[in-house]
Amino acid sequence: MKVNDFYNEVSRLVDTGKTQINVADTKRVLACAFDVLAKMESSDAVDTLAKALALAKKRQK
Repeated sequence: MKVNDFYNEVSRLVDTGKTQINVADTKRVLACAFDVLAKMESSDAVDTLAKALALAKKRQK
């Protein structure tokens, strides 16, 4: 998956009837999140991503 495809998929998920968030806002927030991760040590960034993925898996159940 390309980064732009990832951004677009996230945009489709967050733009709901209750919460209207446009694609540009979603992409900007995601880009900022990746900026934060890029400033971290690699091991810390990977640890943070692993924790976030674990939380996401719990929400899917």
